[in-house]
Amino acid sequence: MNLWSILVAFLALAVGIYFIPSPIDPEPFVFEGPPPALEGPLALNRRLQRGRRLFLGQLKGPESFTADQEGNVYTGTVDGKLWRIHRDTLAFITQMGQNVPECGTNVDYEPVCGRPHGLRLDQDGQLIVADSYLGLFKVDPMSGEKTLLLSSKDGCDGIPFGFLNGLELSRNGTVFFTDSSTKWGRRHVRYEVIETNHLGRLLSYDPETGHVQTLLHSLFMPNGIALSPEEDFIILAETSIGRVSRYWLKGPEVGKKETLINNMPGYPDNIRLSDRGTFLVGLNTIRFHGRLLAPFLDLIGPFPAIKRLMTKLIPLSWYNLLLPMYGLILELSPEGEILDSLHDPNGSLTWTISDVFQHGGLYYLGNTDLPFLPVLEDWG
Repeated sequence: MNLWSILVAFLALAVGIYFIPSPIDPEPFVFEGPPPALEGPLALNRRLQRGRRLFLGQLKGPESFTADQEGNVYTGTVDGKLWRIHRDTLAFITQMGQNVPECGTNVDYEPVCGRPHGLRLDQDGQLIVADSYLGLFKVDPMSGEKTLLLSSKDGCDGIPFGFLNGLELSRNGTVFFTDSSTKWGRRHVRYEVIETNHLGRLLSYDPETGHVQTLLHSLFMPNGIALSPEEDFIILAETSIGRVSRYWLKGPEVGKKETLINNMPGYPDNIRLSDRGTFLVGLNTIRFHGRLLAPFLDLIGPFPAIKRLMTKLIPLSWYNLLLPMYGLILELSPEGEILDSLHDPNGSLTWTISDVFQHGGLYYLGNTDLPFLPVLEDWG
């Protein structure tokens, strides 16, 4: 084959790729600066390695947690199941969707099987669950009986829910929850992150009246949420841009959203209130500056054309190869100051941390896909 033939073949390939439609419609995004240095409260340590793995091969992707006064801990997994944990025993509660053999093995079946994310116990001892695909549910934790409170198809303001995610309950029973994207479902979360759109919402639901309303819109993949001890504000993770914000529910600033911390060393997932009055944040993926290159999303963020090309050529599952096996938890003050951090630099206990739930002297560490439940035994 001569040089001319090679050139023609190359041009034909380039033209063919150009005309392949991209699955995403990305926008440019530029972080406000490089990631913060690993010093001070972010200094490298190995305190996140002081734990153990429970239910290896039995729980896959225990994403978030809640607990009752009898010491039972509840969680949902990637196969659409809800579970009750008591000490070292595990009990199945219910399947959020249909229980078919493909559940937990093929992401394309998630809309069929369900995928429970945020969950809390209400004052009547019932589980309130945000299923990413199906909607808001009330579930009896003993019998497994499910009641659909709000369907994803119905959504809010005429817009269906695309990706229900974080959930929080106030003392008066109001359910606060996030819809991470009105475009992409959970199984396409990589597209959501790469596209860097702002199609997410923070919403509230009144179980007494059935009224649902949008509190904030145009958010960048809103994820975990947590109420302050006085319930005068709620803090919110915007995962795809590494930001945590505060939304005021009461007081002179009511209805106002403000940034608490930006340019984080990773991408925040769930946020939980600690017994110290601080907020514990699990980072799903770290955002560290490499020896030669900036973090991956920092590099491609300003260039929509590169994002389009990548998603044409690279299968979704391959992006997991870019995720480092590095676990990181942050402790934030109510004003967004980083007070402490726990690291697992080689993932010997866990990585891709989705939740940090403090209960009974332990810290239950959520994740989205790993086949075990990591438990931290000492904050240190």
